[in-house]
Amino acid sequence: MSKECCYTDKEDHGHQHDHDHDHHKPKRSYLLITSLSVILAGYLLHFLLESQIQSVKYLGTFSSSVFELMNRMSWGLALGILFVGLLNKVPREVIQKIMGRSGTISGILRATAGGVLLDLCSHGILLVGMQLYRRGLGLGQTMAFLIASPWNSISLTLILWALVGFKWMITFLLLSMAIAIISGIIFDQLVKRGVLPENPNKVELPKNFSAIKELKKAIKNRDRKKSQIKEILTGGVSGSKMILKWIFLGVILASLIRTFVSPDQFETLFGPSILGLGLTLIVATVLEVCSEGSTPIAADILTRAGAPGNAFAFLMTGVSTDYTEILALKETTKSWKITFFLPLITLPQVIILAILLN
Repeated sequence: MSKECCYTDKEDHGHQHDHDHDHHKPKRSYLLITSLSVILAGYLLHFLLESQIQSVKYLGTFSSSVFELMNRMSWGLALGILFVGLLNKVPREVIQKIMGRSGTISGILRATAGGVLLDLCSHGILLVGMQLYRRGLGLGQTMAFLIASPWNSISLTLILWALVGFKWMITFLLLSMAIAIISGIIFDQLVKRGVLPENPNKVELPKNFSAIKELKKAIKNRDRKKSQIKEILTGGVSGSKMILKWIFLGVILASLIRTFVSPDQFETLFGPSILGLGLTLIVATVLEVCSEGSTPIAADILTRAGAPGNAFAFLMTGVSTDYTEILALKETTKSWKITFFLPLITLPQVIILAILLN
C-alpha cells in the first residue's frame, strides 16, 4: 500500500473520530435554557409592548437594553455560528496548515493577523476561536487570535477612527496587536515548559502536506445535497451552545447594569486616574458589551473623560478579564489553569500601557 493510501486511511479514521466526537449528544444546559428564556421575554416585551412597558421604570429599561444589545450582536453571533459550522467541515490538518505550526513565531503572527482581519464582533470571534482550538490550533495561537480580535475588525477600526481620530486609532491597534503577539509567545513557552497543557486536539502534519489539495479533496468528496446546508447550520448551533449560554447571561447582566446605573454616573467615574482605571477594569469585567457597544463607550471615555489609557483598557479588558471569555475558555480547554493565566499574562500589560497612555 502506498504512503498516500496509508495517509488517506489515517485521515479518514481521524475525521470519523471528529465526526463522532462533534455529534456526541451534550447534556441539557439549564443555564442556556433559562438565560435564553429571559432574553426572549425581554426582547418580545419591548418588541410587542414597548409603549405600554416604558411606564414601568425598571422593566422598560431592562427590556429595551436586551432588545438593543441583541440587535447589535445578532449579525456577529449569526456569522460566528455559520463559521463554526463551516469549520466542522474543514479537516483539522488544513486549519493547522493555514494558521501555521503551533509554538512558532510565524504561527502567532498568522493567528494575530487572522484575529484582526476577521470582521466579526467579539462574541462571534469567541465562537470561532473556541472552535479553532477544538480543531487543533495551538494554545498560543488561540490566545493571540482572541486577544487581537475583540474590537479589531476592519469595520470597527474604521468606526473607532471616526470617533477618536487616526492617531489614537492606530495607537490602540498597534498596541493591541503587540499584546496579542507577546501573550501568544508567553503561552507557547509555558506549554513547552510543561506549565500549561498542550492542546489535545493537535495533529501532526506529514511532510509536503498541501492544504489546497486536501481542501479540494474534501470539497469533492462532499455530497452536493441541500442537507449539507442544514448540517452546517445545525453543527454550528450545536458547537456554539456552550459559549452562547455565557453570552446570553452576559446580556442579562449588562441589561441589569444599564437598568440600575445611570449614564451620568458611568461617565463621571472614569477619569485618567488610578481610581478611574481601576473602575474601568472592574466595569469592563462585569459589563458584557459586544464590540459594537464597547467601541463607542471607549470613545466616550477618551473624549469626555479625557482618559485614553482607560479607553484602551476598556477595549482590551473585554478579552483579558471578561467572565464570558473566562468561562468559555474553561468549557473548551477543560483547564482552570489555562483560563486564569489569560488575565495573569495580559492584564499587567494592559495596565502598564493604560497608565503610560494616561
